Amino acid sequence: MTVTNFSELELDERLIEALTDKGYSRPTAIQAEAIPPAMDGRDVLGSAPTGTGKTAAFLLPALQHLLDFPRKKSGPPRVLILTPTRELAMQVADQARELAAHTDLDIATITGGVAYMNHAEVFSENQDIVVATTGRLLQYIKEENFDCRAIETLILDEADRMLDMGFAQDIETISAEARWRKQTLLFSATLEGEAIREFAERILTEPVEIEADPSRRERKKILQWYYRADDLKHKTALLCHLLKQEDVTKSVIFVRKRERVHELVALLREAGINSCYLEGEMVQVKRTEAVKRMVEDRVNVLVATDIAARGLDINDISHVFNFDIPLTADTYLHRIGRTGRAGRKGTAISLVEAHDHLLLGKIERYLDQPLKSRVIDELRPTTKAPSAKTTGKPSKKVLAKRKEKQKQENEKSKVKVKVRHRDSKNVGKRRKSSTEAS
Repeated sequence: MTVTNFSELELDERLIEALTDKGYSRPTAIQAEAIPPAMDGRDVLGSAPTGTGKTAAFLLPALQHLLDFPRKKSGPPRVLILTPTRELAMQVADQARELAAHTDLDIATITGGVAYMNHAEVFSENQDIVVATTGRLLQYIKEENFDCRAIETLILDEADRMLDMGFAQDIETISAEARWRKQTLLFSATLEGEAIREFAERILTEPVEIEADPSRRERKKILQWYYRADDLKHKTALLCHLLKQEDVTKSVIFVRKRERVHELVALLREAGINSCYLEGEMVQVKRTEAVKRMVEDRVNVLVATDIAARGLDINDISHVFNFDIPLTADTYLHRIGRTGRAGRKGTAISLVEAHDHLLLGKIERYLDQPLKSRVIDELRPTTKAPSAKTTGKPSKKVLAKRKEKQKQENEKSKVKVKVRHRDSKNVGKRRKSSTEAS
């Protein structure tokens, strides 16, 4: 049965009311597929890119469970949600509060970068749902300040990112502490690769696997193309020109290394473009302030590394710029998923130097579609586009040679080898030993 309306999912009226308040009536692909088995109490292994509604896909069943089975007296948390970053934890908690607005359910967060005293209320007061980052939560578990015995549902959000960040052991420790739970939901942007599969096998029990691949459909809402750049100076000029276009209202620029962040922010400042930045070594207060400036439209350009931008959720990003091409296609998908969210259109632009064409080819093969090249008249590249040899695609000459070689091998295999009659007669027969023969 295809679910076309939230009212078909047998959700509590209070949750439907909250969804209506937010202007939602139709579930997204991941919500329509994940909510029914999750509400049946099954473990779920779900894959969906960011911006496709996966947060509500795990929050709604969790909230419904708490409403279906209310407890008689207050106690420790019953639902635990783990996220890779503090920002994502705050966003998930905010969304949970919005969806639980017409209920009496309590939602709290436990994250790094917050003083111990600010978490004291989580330990002393009744909480139904706790959204946490692994490091700080594990510290409290070891200090016996957090009780996992009442947890009924464990939810892992952006599990692939948590593995990338080296949290696998921490999650497994927390999972063992919450071993009395009835259900585990694991969500990841992709289920590709052995690491996430093996991890899921250890954590989940007979899960319903959902790859609500809206990624292709969602990608259609994201226009993608690239500009060729001669060198760093040319690439910076292209970026500055593009950032000054009217349709570029709010953008995230991705670079690969922390050092590049500060270099690019300085170059943008020289060009009269004000920007904020996120990089891995930033203290929490500065990270929060940078995100706040973007959310409040005080600054409309954010420069970030992939690690620093994990879990970043800022609405209305019109453009994503790949100043440095990512090393993997998976990272590329994560990056462009910052735009075109919640049904809106978005644009992803890559700035490609000669040495980036191999990576570009990798991304195109993963997407199963070529990215179109564009040119700005006054900033045309002066160098030639790399040949097929440097982009990893075989040239016509190479393909012809391969074809000829294959033809020769086929002809060789057709040549009959003369076999003596006595040899063919004895094929497969065990030879008799000299003693047997006598």
